Amino acid sequence: MTPIEEHIVSQVKRKRQEKNMSQAELAFQLGVSPGFIGNVESGNYGKKYNLNHINRLARIFECSPKDFLPENCLPES
Repeated sequence: MTPIEEHIVSQVKRKRQEKNMSQAELAFQLGVSPGFIGNVESGNYGKKYNLNHINRLARIFECSPKDFLPENCLPES
């Protein structure tokens, strides 16, 4: 997982936990399987959020898609 992907995953997880939302609840609202969220958060299975996911996540968490991205460029891994 690249640094920017890690940043996105950590921001989504933080927002999910702030809302006391389970992985299963987020998966339902995002329209993916509960296992997908777990796989993304673990970083071990090559699963990641795409731009469509980020747009839907912004709607779910009532924020801007930019909120999931780093403010400054991160180095490539």
